[in-house]
Amino acid sequence: MDSVEKFALSIMLLFGALIVAGLMAIGIAWSNKPAFLYALASAIVVWGSAFAVLFNKPTIYGALLVVAGLLVAASITTIVT
Repeated sequence: MDSVEKFALSIMLLFGALIVAGLMAIGIAWSNKPAFLYALASAIVVWGSAFAVLFNKPTIYGALLVVAGLLVAASITTIVT
């Protein structure tokens, strides 16, 4: 990886963590338990996807990212409704 790719990866990780942490904070502040739990589950899935990267399993990594995206969408949906 060159320096531009490392920089892009660090930006994606930073803002991804801020989004999930923000969803968790909103879930706590508004006493919205399902929103918090969906955001927590997405954080756990993304943490687990690091092992797929470590063991060079791109299909598992992609599937876990899709699951995390669906959990974030569910968290946002429960906040909005």
